[in-house]
Amino acid sequence: MSKNRNQGQNPPICVSQNYLTSYKTIKKLLHKTSITAGDHVIEIGPGKGHITGLLLENCQKVSAIEVDKKLYGRLLEKFSDAENLDLYHQDFLQWRLPASVDYKVFANIPFFHTTSILRKLTESKNPPTEAWLTMEKGAAKRFMGTSRESLRSLMIKPVFDLEIVYHFRREDFHPKPGVDVVLLHLNKKAQPDVSPVQWLAYERFVSAGLRSNGAELRRMFTKKQLSRAFREAGIHGYASGEMLYVQWLCLFRCYYKHVLRKD
Repeated sequence: MSKNRNQGQNPPICVSQNYLTSYKTIKKLLHKTSITAGDHVIEIGPGKGHITGLLLENCQKVSAIEVDKKLYGRLLEKFSDAENLDLYHQDFLQWRLPASVDYKVFANIPFFHTTSILRKLTESKNPPTEAWLTMEKGAAKRFMGTSRESLRSLMIKPVFDLEIVYHFRREDFHPKPGVDVVLLHLNKKAQPDVSPVQWLAYERFVSAGLRSNGAELRRMFTKKQLSRAFREAGIHGYASGEMLYVQWLCLFRCYYKHVLRKD
């Protein structure tokens, strides 16, 4: 087992976590994934190692990042003979993701850091090909833009398809959480809907569109251009909070083609 003590530094943040303790439940979750014997899987916050042990049986390599010093020590002892485990005592938010090789993520993450962890994964220059993350149901629905699209959902969807693949019972965790919890699957698209060259323009576009109920967005088009863009996007009666991701994408493509590039 490879280990890394992070120069002996203690974590800057105290992290609390609800642990999955049932091996039966964890096995059921792993069966819902595409993890295979040849995969490199990253686990964020392995805690007591319940998930880690089963991951080690099902993939080629596991990189587990644990911020808690005591839990890290217990994991070192528990998996001292594991040849396919790289264990790090480090804050995942400070840990370097693989720069070029493919990897997947499977983790029961601390709910308090859900947004920060998701941003790190999805905004990486080399994001995971797939990720399965436990999180509060409300947070998952916000990332998916279920009720309405947000800046976060609109920045994730060009690169990933998102789906809730499992609904937990609160009794599946210790201590039992006070909220409903789900497993969110992120699947990286073969080709992103927005190219790297277009990305900055897309971010500015959706940011402007979400402000002032779209007043800034209207100023980015001429009246003729806006009418054409709405028609092509299938939008009738504009309200930014009611638009679906596919409509945002179509509207942006019209803007990029007819306003920025003026083709």
